Amino acid sequence: INNGEIMGLIGPNGAGKTTSIAKMAYRFKNENRKVMLAAGDTFRAAAIDQLQIWADRIGVEIIKHQEGSDPGAVVYDALAAARARKADVLIIDTAGRLHNKANLMKEIRKVRKIIEREMPDAVQEVLLVLDATTGQNAISQARLFEEATGVSGIILTKLDGTAKGGIVLAVAQELDLP
Repeated sequence: INNGEIMGLIGPNGAGKTTSIAKMAYRFKNENRKVMLAAGDTFRAAAIDQLQIWADRIGVEIIKHQEGSDPGAVVYDALAAARARKADVLIIDTAGRLHNKANLMKEIRKVRKIIEREMPDAVQEVLLVLDATTGQNAISQARLFEEATGVSGIILTKLDGTAKGGIVLAVAQELDLP
């Protein structure tokens, strides 16, 4: 990646970040773009394994460390690997443990700073993943993530049930997001 795309997906646990990453990676790969994944959610049990399964199914490379390791180190290594392997897109999975807001936001800010320092010319997208069944709590969640990283867009998941996802309109308006 020199002027490629770096996408970080943020949002609360269970919102659908990993599945969204898989869908985007599959689409980009089918567009003949070289895609790499970074397993930056090193805190949640099985998060790395889940992303590895998707990477294997799709046929894209994943950069990962052991569970409990520093997410910033994973992202640093992923950026170096993406640059060396001339990837077009690097998609970064992040932790979403809102119950521990201070540490989560600190880690997400650190990841953002590493990206800005290592690849200041890359196109950076920070996509907030929201579950369509989330109610008014989505606005406070979005504000927290916006303060920590800045958000450039929203991905709305889990629209396959009865959820209408109307809260995404309030979040988009509140944060002035697409």
